[in-house]
Amino acid sequence: MFPVELAAVTIRYERAGMPPLEIIADYDLRLGPSAMHCLAGRSGSGKTSILRVAAGLVRPTSGEVTWGGLALSALRDDAITELRSTHVGYLDQGGVLVGGLTALENALLPAVPGRRVRALEERARDLLDRLGVGARAAHRPDQLSVGERQRVALARALLLEPPVLMIDEPTASLDRETADGVIALLDGLAADGISVLVASHDEHLIDAAQTRTNLA
Repeated sequence: MFPVELAAVTIRYERAGMPPLEIIADYDLRLGPSAMHCLAGRSGSGKTSILRVAAGLVRPTSGEVTWGGLALSALRDDAITELRSTHVGYLDQGGVLVGGLTALENALLPAVPGRRVRALEERARDLLDRLGVGARAAHRPDQLSVGERQRVALARALLLEPPVLMIDEPTASLDRETADGVIALLDGLAADGISVLVASHDEHLIDAAQTRTNLA
């Protein structure tokens, strides 16, 4: 059983007065544990659309997405959201944070519903340290660079130790040294058993992935 599977997925957007825009047709993906798969391609090639469908944020035009053998088409949107909170750590390209909270508080947000903030504070601080933003823990998003905000959001996605991690362009706003550190972290997470799905045009990240989908 695969943690994430896409079977014959087609993504098509209707456009008023224009032909439908087809992103991908009959796409199959089986993402196993201890693996990193990269959706590779230039901007506008459909990487983000596939990632959002895989994360259950958008339903495909046709085809099926399953998590651990459970078909998302059989679930209501609220049930998918609840399942995603424990099954999938998702990070979009913007690394959106809550403006009034510090970096540490943003990293701890997934712990709030289960009232586990105190129990997970040490892990959150450790993740921020590993991602090179531990010294910025008390800073608010408007006091952080784009790359720092992205790494705080990555710490947030990792907080609850989800079995699946999905990230859109995790190195896009980082300098080469910092980006390579993030790639090493993702590679280590995959080696530890996590299923990692990334969308990227970074050749270093593409080369680090065990498998890839090359998009035009």
